[in-house]
Amino acid sequence: MGATKTDHFTHKQNQIATIAKALGHPARIAIIEYLLKVNECICGDIVNELPLAQPTVSQHLKELKNAGLIKGNIEGNSVCYCINEKAFNILKSYFSKIILTVANQKCC
Repeated sequence: MGATKTDHFTHKQNQIATIAKALGHPARIAIIEYLLKVNECICGDIVNELPLAQPTVSQHLKELKNAGLIKGNIEGNSVCYCINEKAFNILKSYFSKIILTVANQKCC
């Protein structure tokens, strides 16, 4: 089997792209903002917060978790989600480098 297109890029580039793709939906941004506000929650709380059906919220949570942006722990019949600080530190580092580079560039 041949190489996939992502094989031509660095691990870091693929990691940033995966995170950015996961953040590419307003519902996922709303979920992140809600988790930041409450610091921790159960899936049912998120469903009550958003104008989306439970299966749709679950799919968005799955995408955020797969990208490493949130963590989830099973507590009885519920899953408790929280922000994964490591992923946001990766974004902070990436965008900080961009901002520093752009600030020092002399462009047209």
